[in-house]
Amino acid sequence: MSADFDYMSAQEMRRRVAAKEISPVELTQRALDKAQATQDTLNCFFVLMPEEALKAARVAEDAVMRGAPLGLLHGLPFSAKDLMAVGGVRYASGSRTMADNVAAADAPAVERAKAAGAILIGKTTTSEFGCKPVGDSPLTGVTRHPWNLDKTPGGSSAGAAASVAAGITPFALGTDGGGSIRIPASFTGLVGIKAHFGRVPVWPASATPTLAHVGPLARSVEDAALMLSAIAGPDTRDPFGVTGPVPDLLGAAKASVAGLRIAYSPTFGYARPDAEVVEITRRAAMQFQELGCHVEEVDAVFDTDPAPLWTAEFYAGVGIRLRNFIENQRDLLDPAVADVLEPALAQEMRAYYTRVFERYALREKMRLFFERFDVLLSPVLPVTSLDAGVNIPPHLGDRNLVSWVYYTYPFNLTGQPGASVCAGTSSDGMPVGLQIIGGAYREDVVVRAAAAYERTQPQGYNVRHF
Repeated sequence: MSADFDYMSAQEMRRRVAAKEISPVELTQRALDKAQATQDTLNCFFVLMPEEALKAARVAEDAVMRGAPLGLLHGLPFSAKDLMAVGGVRYASGSRTMADNVAAADAPAVERAKAAGAILIGKTTTSEFGCKPVGDSPLTGVTRHPWNLDKTPGGSSAGAAASVAAGITPFALGTDGGGSIRIPASFTGLVGIKAHFGRVPVWPASATPTLAHVGPLARSVEDAALMLSAIAGPDTRDPFGVTGPVPDLLGAAKASVAGLRIAYSPTFGYARPDAEVVEITRRAAMQFQELGCHVEEVDAVFDTDPAPLWTAEFYAGVGIRLRNFIENQRDLLDPAVADVLEPALAQEMRAYYTRVFERYALREKMRLFFERFDVLLSPVLPVTSLDAGVNIPPHLGDRNLVSWVYYTYPFNLTGQPGASVCAGTSSDGMPVGLQIIGGAYREDVVVRAAAAYERTQPQGYNVRHF
């Protein structure tokens, strides 16, 4: 099996598996071998599962040879972030405080991917409880960028993004409580999709249950849509589950965007992006005019930066989970994480609930915004890359661990679907992401726009072989 298979699309792998041109066992073994071979340099994985993966691959291969009905993801290797449960496997959430914890059962998205025939090869690295949008934790160390080992792949779905960008698996499951799918997708040139809140069930309960999403990272929009199609839909274990029908995402990936009303915002009214990021993302936004869309630049999308609303909710939730350690074993925690959790825990109740109601007002503002527009485009991040081991860009040092990203956390507060797609590369050779936000429950519109933009670019423009 040649190295070309490392960067083959999931759709092509799926076709060749069904045609008996590729063996699921060979695909799985190759993914495991590359994961192990790159572990010292990239550090993508918290746990590798070779025995379980190869056993599942043999079952998948037997089904192909018998001519049995094949699932949507049959024989395709994938990984799951260590903020997700995999039954019988360590479930540490990137934290030394949970290092020996073992999950009792699979999270719904893992369960569904397996049921669709996908082969789980391991669990990927994350920052501690997803609290940083970069790729390191005291438990697993630093995860590095396949395009440049001095850089971070972003986070908190760090290992998931790095592994897909390095050609280990065609897609991976990540989580997104403030941008943790879209941020690493942007840094690594991938596609990352956060469906509408509750579209993909989250269980066991997240430390941030009103913000948390699960979704795919992939090298193409169609591959991300394929994975999302397999894992979406309600589950009674998630009380926030969306019960309506899942949109036809694979069909949306092939549909025209002509006639869409598109807003492009370089700053949302408060962000401080690098000039090159604005130049690249504005150029990407203007491509939609060539596709028959109406594009309007709208700078001030929000009246004020909603970072305080997000910080109050996210860090308070994680802080409650880790309160005993903050108070009694602080040395076990990432110092930067502990520093942001302490003030969140100290919130006075009236101040906290004032922010809760401000969040509801923000949702209404966005509902009205999407009566005027079908899609909102923006940068995903204000910078093109960040050195590994650095938490905050030096010139944005007045921001906290997450508020420096500016663009992603508002849509965890509103719950709307969003994606990152590669808009191009910067002068330092690193990818820049275009964020695509849709109206409530309109993942199909997000996928339509992302795929249409992707089709305007040269094949493989977002891939660099590692």
